[in-house]
Amino acid sequence: MNPADITVVIPALNEQQAIRRSVQSAVSAGATEVLVSDGESRDHTVEWAAEAGASSVVRSLPGRGRQMNAAAQLASGKFILFLHADNELSKQALEQICVQEDAAWGAFQQQIDSHRKIYRLIEWGNDLRVRWRQVPFGDQGMFVRRSLFEELGGFAEMPLMEDVELSHRLRKIEAPVLLEGPVQVSARRWEKKGVVRQTVTNWMIQLAYCRGVSVEQLAQKYYGN
Repeated sequence: MNPADITVVIPALNEQQAIRRSVQSAVSAGATEVLVSDGESRDHTVEWAAEAGASSVVRSLPGRGRQMNAAAQLASGKFILFLHADNELSKQALEQICVQEDAAWGAFQQQIDSHRKIYRLIEWGNDLRVRWRQVPFGDQGMFVRRSLFEELGGFAEMPLMEDVELSHRLRKIEAPVLLEGPVQVSARRWEKKGVVRQTVTNWMIQLAYCRGVSVEQLAQKYYGN
């Protein structure tokens, strides 16, 4: 297997500031099929994704799970890697998957785009979550064998936690592999709301989800509308 056997899917909504770097990182890593799934952006996301080298820009109704499913239907790779629009792949990331081609699914270690020491703790905690709980999040560059993804019916089309829900189904089949990567992650979410506040919010939402609180209520709390 080689990087050309991996389809990169990037869901995006009003991501003109980040989409070029995300697409270009996938191309630089060796991807020949990069599918951007746009959820009715009102900025230049669609045009700039195409200019950056996306193989195709898929039009979809908004909703990350819905958008990723729409693009995944067009994927031809042996694996599909789901990359958030504000994330960037390292040049060696796809090669690392190729070495692990017998694995069913997995994700990458993160490198949050900030020199602040608190982010090193967040990266460590996220690695530990994958190793201990076997639950990668979407901003860790989740990848899955396409045949398995299709067999499971893809992502649940829910307003939040679609990555966690899929991880819960996948870990029943096989433990995820955690690769070095890294995937570079924008610090914008933490910087906007405050590092401690955003981190605590993430923890509380995870706990509430595990307790059975509806994803609609959680989405309202997370997005604030």
